This record gives sequence, C-alpha cells and structure tokens, in this order.
Amino acid sequence: MPLLRRLSLALGLAVALVLVAVLGATALGGSGGHERSDRAGAADPRPGAAAERRPARPAAEPAPWSTPTATTAPTPPPPPTATATPSPTPELVPGPALLSPGDDGAEVRELQARLAQIDWFDAGLTDHYGEITEAAVRGFQDKRAIPVTGEVDQRTMDRLLAMTTEPTDAELEGRTQQAGALDPRCLEGRVICVDKSTSTLRWVVDGEVLRTLDARFGAAGTPTREGVFEVYRMSRDHVSSLYDTAMPYAMFFSGGQAVHYSPDFAATGYAGASHGCVNTRDLAGVAALFDEVRLGDDVVVYWS
Repeated sequence: MPLLRRLSLALGLAVALVLVAVLGATALGGSGGHERSDRAGAADPRPGAAAERRPARPAAEPAPWSTPTATTAPTPPPPPTATATPSPTPELVPGPALLSPGDDGAEVRELQARLAQIDWFDAGLTDHYGEITEAAVRGFQDKRAIPVTGEVDQRTMDRLLAMTTEPTDAELEGRTQQAGALDPRCLEGRVICVDKSTSTLRWVVDGEVLRTLDARFGAAGTPTREGVFEVYRMSRDHVSSLYDTAMPYAMFFSGGQAVHYSPDFAATGYAGASHGCVNTRDLAGVAALFDEVRLGDDVVVYWS
C-alpha cells in the first residue's frame, strides 16, 4: 500500500477516535456552553454535588448613589375660620316721646322751624303740635328708617338737630328775610337802603348791593321816619343821652334816629322794637358797614 494512502487512513482513524471520545464525554458529563442540559433537574447522588452545581447567586447591585432630594413638608390646610353667626337685626323700637301731638309751646315752634329748614314743614309756624306737624314728623322718620310714630323721640330729635341749625328769630316768627325790590332812589350813588316791608338793610353802591343786614324799627309810638336822608353824624361807641343805652356804630340820619347795633335785637329778636332807630343785630356786619359809610351818604327808608 502506498505510503500516502496509509497516512490518510491513519489520519482518518485518529479523527474518528477523537470524535468518539468527545461524544462519550458529552453523554457521561452533562452539557457545557450555552445549551440547557436535559438532566438539569436530576439529582446528583454525590454529596455536595447539588451545591457544587448550583451557580452562585449574584449579589444585588447597589443602587447608584444620588443626592437625596430635599422634600418640603406639605403645608397643613388653614384651620377653618370661625364665622360669627349673624345676630338677627333688632326691631327698631321708638323711645319715649319728647314732643307729641297735642303739645303746645316754644319747643313745638322750634321743631316746626327746623323741619321747615329741610323742606318737611311748609305751613305757618305755630306753637301747636297738630296734624300738619305730625305728618311732617312721620315723613322725616320714614325717610331715615326711624320708627314712624309721628312723635319726636330722642333718636328723631338727634337726627333733626344734626341736619339743621338753630332757627333765627326771623325763622321763628315766620319772616322770610328775603329782601324786596330796591327803591329807585337806591340805584344811584352810595345809599343805605332800608326796606321796612322785609326788615332788611342793604348797602348799595352805584346800584350794586354790597351788604345785607337784618333790621328792626321803631314801635308804633316812636316810628322810624321814611324818606330820603343823609348821614350827618357817626359815633363808633355812642351811648344814648335819652335812654342811657349803648348804640355802637351809630350813623345818624334824621334827628336822633340812627342806624346802629342793638344788643337787645341780637338777644330778643323781633319781639322788641327801637325808639325810632334802625337796629341791626349782626355786630361784625354793622362794624364793617360803619367803616365803609362816609358822611353825606344817602339813607332811604321805604316800603317795598
């Protein structure tokens, strides 16, 4: 047999032997590599064999380190707000009557005058608390949510006093004090124009009224003369030689008759009268007039 052929047979036989050895080892020793053995669940009779074959359990990998995030504690809800239970609105109860229908006197007249100031009383003023006064009080109370009784209690009186001023004597006597038309003789030059009809004195320069004052005149036995006169004497601190009474800021225009300030007029109003002079009761007003008037200025006393 040629040598080359013998070598080929020998090599083939060697390869066959190797394959037989490998197959035998696989049958007897289990699987290797990545394949699963058919006998994976069979028990190995050798002591410690199970432990040897059991793969070691890998240790749990630690969680990657990270910076703990600060957590804000949740804000507790606000405590419930205590709500006061609204108390029921108390029913308005009228107080004791200070003035009521049927009453008479100066207080009733003042009540009427105050109501007239705010257009709740449009009748003539009297001292009697009658139906007209009662109706006016009712209207005033109803307008301001005061118990409507027609009687004046303290609540009604306080509200009325807060809305009005103390009535003047002219208001209490029903005088409007609205000056009437100027006499034509008052329209030229410098004139103290005295209107008996409206109890007013006006200081007029070239037809323009610069000042208006309340005026009071002489009684029936000593009337204030009417006509056109001139201021012929002026006395700032005059005292009457006949009656020994003060006549401040006197401006004489006819004999002993003068325009001047009267303390009695300021105190008692139209309840009194002069001895023929033209009384004024606004001290500051007549003082200013005295400083403006000059000797020779006209004085006109008339009825409008």
